Amino acid sequence: MEEALKQIMIATANINKEDLLHDFRPVLVIYKDGRVERFLGTQSIPPSIDSLTGVESKDVVVSTETGVSVRLYKPQGLKSNEKVPLLVYFHGGAFLVETASSPLYHSYLNVLSSKGNIIVVSVDYNRAPEHPLPAAYDDSWAALQWVKSGFSGAEPWLSTHVDPARVFLAGDSAGANLSHHMAMRIAKSNNPDGKIALKGLVLAHPYFWGTDRIGSESQKLNLTGDGPISETMIDKMWKLAHPGTTGCDDPWINPSMDPELGELAGEKVLVFVAEQDTLRDRGVYYKDLLVKSGWKGEVQVIETEGENHVFHLYDPVSPKAAELMDQFVEFINKT
Repeated sequence: MEEALKQIMIATANINKEDLLHDFRPVLVIYKDGRVERFLGTQSIPPSIDSLTGVESKDVVVSTETGVSVRLYKPQGLKSNEKVPLLVYFHGGAFLVETASSPLYHSYLNVLSSKGNIIVVSVDYNRAPEHPLPAAYDDSWAALQWVKSGFSGAEPWLSTHVDPARVFLAGDSAGANLSHHMAMRIAKSNNPDGKIALKGLVLAHPYFWGTDRIGSESQKLNLTGDGPISETMIDKMWKLAHPGTTGCDDPWINPSMDPELGELAGEKVLVFVAEQDTLRDRGVYYKDLLVKSGWKGEVQVIETEGENHVFHLYDPVSPKAAELMDQFVEFINKT
C-alpha cells in the first residue's frame, strides 16, 4: 500500500494547487469548479464466475431512486437445500473512494466466500463528497432492509441458501465504522418483524477517531508508517465526508461518545488491528469501551505485527494476510 500511495503522489505532482479547493492526495482532489478526481478505487470489475474459486457473483439494485446496489457472492457447490451463514460487507475508503466492484474488494470477497463457504452481500453505498454523510449510513440501512426482504423470497440466493439465524456484518476502515453503526441501528429498531438476527461483527482496522490522542497515536504520524496520510488529513477527510459533523468527537466516528453503546446488536465482535496503523489504538479502545458499556457479548482483538492499514487487501497473498483470512473465516464458522 505504501508504495502505491507514493506512486500516486509522484504521478499527481504536476497538479496545479491553485486549481484545487481540497487537496487530499493520494486519495482524491476537489477542484474549484466542483470536479472530484479520485485516485484510489477507480477501476471496476463486473460480476462473474470467478476462475480461481468458482464463486458466482451478481449485482442487484436496491433502490432506483438512490442508485444503491449490492453485489452478491455465492460459493461453488452449494446443495439445493444447503443453508450457510450470510456476511454483509461494507467496503472502506474513508467514505470517499472505492466501490463494491473495485478489484480490491471483488477479489477479496471471492476468496472469502469460497474459504468460508458463505453467501456475501457487498454493499455499494453512495460516497461523499457528492453524497455527504449520513448518506452512506442510510444507504447501508436500506441494503440491510433489502437483505431482510430477501430471506422471504425476494432474492433466491438469500431465501434458498442463507441461514437467517447466522447473519454477520463486516467491513474494513470506513466499512467497519458502517458495520458498527448498522449493528447499533439494528439494536434500536422498533420493528421486531423487520429486525435482523445479528450473530456477530468483524471490524478490520476500524475508522474511529477522536479529538484527544489515545495510546500511541501521537507517535504514529500516519496510516502507513512513513507515507503521506497524516493525522491532520484524517480529521479533514472526516469533515469533508460529513460537513454537518460536530467534529471528531461526533458519535458517528467516536463510539466513546455514544451513551447507548452497550445496546450493540450481536453476540460476538472480532476486531482486527495492525501494529503500524494510526487507527490501531482506536480498535483496541473499542474493545475496552464495549466492556465498560455493559454490553453482554464477547469481544476479541487480534493484532497483526509489523503491518499497516488494510494491508490484507493490498497484499492478499502474504502469509499474514492469509492468517487474517483464516481467523476471519473461523470466527464466522464457529460463532
